[in-house]
Amino acid sequence: MQSDVYELARAVENDHWWFRGRRAVLRAALTATLGRSASASILEVGCGNGGNLPLLREFGQVWAVESDAQAHDAASARGVATVQPGTLPDGLPVANRRFDLIALLDVLEHIEADREAIRAVRERLAPAGALLVTVPAYNWLWTRHDDLSHHLRRYTRRSLTTVLTKAGCTVDYISYFNTALFPLAVVRTVLDRAAPSSDPLAPLTIPPSPINTALAATFGAERLFIPRLPLPFGVSLLAIARRDGRPFEGR
Repeated sequence: MQSDVYELARAVENDHWWFRGRRAVLRAALTATLGRSASASILEVGCGNGGNLPLLREFGQVWAVESDAQAHDAASARGVATVQPGTLPDGLPVANRRFDLIALLDVLEHIEADREAIRAVRERLAPAGALLVTVPAYNWLWTRHDDLSHHLRRYTRRSLTTVLTKAGCTVDYISYFNTALFPLAVVRTVLDRAAPSSDPLAPLTIPPSPINTALAATFGAERLFIPRLPLPFGVSLLAIARRDGRPFEGR
């Protein structure tokens, strides 16, 4: 991800509707997966600026891995997790530790060897541990923001399921999300292609407060469905998976 994208994300992630709505959905998924005891061991791989670390800390002790030095320092400065440099699939610094939950939150789309990356984190799961993954959905929703974020792909439910299962995981739950606002994403994609001179970082601008609040509430309301019922389409995908004991099948 480009440094200006990291900087802008850090500036808006506490208040921007997209981050607020996603955290509401993630909290529901974490509660269903880990309960409310705040005693889990948790690893976030690719934590970026650390915007999700305070949320994860609600559920237990948190470790994190981040490859970008600027983002690593920002995440570490939050003081809520042990943050180490590292990469996927071959550079995780936590080989001697096993975790109750490992989170890859909009990370897998940045990694060429996505199946090998899942296998690497699967090996760091405790026997009953869970993997929480979010990714952007549908290649046809590709915009210049994907380019600036250095995405390699977007996923469908089928393609993400294939990556997880071929890496030796059992998928407990998978769903699209950010469904209610899906029409806005389609419009944004059309406008992005029709106006190539427009600012590709515009989606990270916080809209006026009433609109920002309404969008956050609309997105966050999907916590009532996730992870109970799968949603049929959306801007993103969320999966909860576990290691199933099968060997890695290779690419």
